[in-house]
Amino acid sequence: MNTDFIRKIIILRFRRVGDAVLSSSLCSSLRKTFPEAAIDYVLNAEIAPLFENHPDIDRIISFENREMKDWAAYLKKVHHIMQAGKYDLIVDTRATLKTLWFSLFSLSSSYRIGRKKSYNRFIHNFRPDTAIDDDEIGRTLQLLSPLEKDYQTQYDRNFKVYVTSDEKESFRRQMQAKGIDFSRPVMICAVTARLTYKVWKMEYMRELLQRIIDHYDVQLIFNYGGLEEEDAAIRLQQEMGNPVDVFTNIRAGNLRELAAMLANSDFFFGNEGGPRHISQALNIPSFAIYPPEISKKKWLPNACDRFQGIEPCDVSDKAKNEKLSYRGKFEFITTDEVWTRLQPMLCRFLNKK
Repeated sequence: MNTDFIRKIIILRFRRVGDAVLSSSLCSSLRKTFPEAAIDYVLNAEIAPLFENHPDIDRIISFENREMKDWAAYLKKVHHIMQAGKYDLIVDTRATLKTLWFSLFSLSSSYRIGRKKSYNRFIHNFRPDTAIDDDEIGRTLQLLSPLEKDYQTQYDRNFKVYVTSDEKESFRRQMQAKGIDFSRPVMICAVTARLTYKVWKMEYMRELLQRIIDHYDVQLIFNYGGLEEEDAAIRLQQEMGNPVDVFTNIRAGNLRELAAMLANSDFFFGNEGGPRHISQALNIPSFAIYPPEISKKKWLPNACDRFQGIEPCDVSDKAKNEKLSYRGKFEFITTDEVWTRLQPMLCRFLNKK
């Protein structure tokens, strides 16, 4: 099949870190399908640096928060991007009232693809139904299904983040300066989360981390973001008795430093979120705790022996009861339930005492 027609591609992926990491599979799939095409990736500015050096992205287009909030500035920038880009293919991963303007300013684009919504019928000329029974990768890649009629579409379910050797070595030296001994395994622990209601019970977290220290020769780095999360991480460290193998003094100042820190680790454990997605994108073994209403099937794509997690429904069918409170469902994930599932992974990837 002819692949020369598609020369310019733009992918829209505003929102959070995890969403953007998973949606990078679109970039890789389109690179395989149209190897000569230029691929632009549109992101929120605070997330954009994470995708530097990605071989399947030719240009990152970022929007600052002030631009997102100022409609006049936003529309002016979108109009300029679309008029200058002359894109053949637009992939709108969210199809919100705000992202529709990319297609409205480029109605000559042959493929204007967006998730099927009630309001985008006359704007997106292809609206695949992504409400399929699949994980987030499968649902996202479904957006490329309209291409199958005219092109030999190739799908790549992998999502990756790339850290340079210099970045990795630079952060490695920072970790060593703060006391990390790289002759022993290092585990990054997401003991907090941006949204507090998604945080596993701290009492359970403390008990679980203590078991890890008691059974394995490992150093734990508590990862956090923001002052509230930092306070929670330090408080947890103190409640554990300030073990010498627990570190709260190693902090990533931005997403690229976080990626470098994860690249220097042997394992990721903790609350589900962006850092877990980044760890998987770097092929770091991980085990995550999924709170109620965050489906493990949906948000743990490519699950295997290396990438695992637990959600309330894994423990009890009672967690499916809609009348049960959110906290009541979360309580099904106890220290013992996590330990039972986590320990086989730790035996494989860490050193026993």
